[in-house]
Amino acid sequence: MARRRQHEEHENHERWLVSYADFITLLFAFFVVMYSISSLNEGKYKILSETLTGVFNQPDRSIKPIPVGEERPRTGEPERASLDEANSETPDDSLQDIAASVRQAFGELIRSEQLSVRGNEMWIEIELSSSLLFPSGDALPNNQAFDIIEKVAKILAPYQNPVKVEGFTDNLPIQTSQFPTNWELSSARAASIVRMLAMDGVDPARLAAVGYGEFQPVADNATAEGRGRNRRVVLVISRNLDTRRSAGSTAAQQSGAGTQPAPTPVSEVPQS
Repeated sequence: MARRRQHEEHENHERWLVSYADFITLLFAFFVVMYSISSLNEGKYKILSETLTGVFNQPDRSIKPIPVGEERPRTGEPERASLDEANSETPDDSLQDIAASVRQAFGELIRSEQLSVRGNEMWIEIELSSSLLFPSGDALPNNQAFDIIEKVAKILAPYQNPVKVEGFTDNLPIQTSQFPTNWELSSARAASIVRMLAMDGVDPARLAAVGYGEFQPVADNATAEGRGRNRRVVLVISRNLDTRRSAGSTAAQQSGAGTQPAPTPVSEVPQS
């Protein structure tokens, strides 16, 4: 009886294509991930970086020694005296110094009418065009905003004057998931500046943020130039806390509203 010849299996010379395809797929996924990492929003990354730096560089909170045995009661007079010495400068002097420092630091922006400084004996206002600080329709600061606000913070940090940041927009409607109306957009922009000032060394207890939306224009919204003027952020540095609470915005003062004296050029603020 004849033997059946066993069928010889042919070796598959194309099996390497499976491994090669898997390798190419993994390589493609790797480059997609690397590209997405390299395309992070620079503004968000800088905010996160500065926030983490501020958290980890905070000084130790516990600086008071633990008493052993009986401790004599302290009157607190030396501490109050040191605070009085630190705040010996009058509010009028501080407003004058802040205004002079801002004018010196931002002379170029003042000449190009993108930044203005005005005030009186009760407060001063630093007005910046929103185009200097934010992209259109967004409250995330651009790269230029970090440099500008850092300079402003260095000027304001040594003083104790309250600072209110006011946000304004034009009357063009906005309706996004993040900003349903101009109220949200103007408030978010003011809050962004407040957060940046705090990160750059200004005492957060001095800061406040408020959004006025499109309802306090300083120019006619019928023209592009007027809308550009209305899109602004105003830093109101007040003489004291009571003045900050009662002071109106620039638009209100120009329309005659409010009980405080109307703003005058900084150069005309009386010297104390």
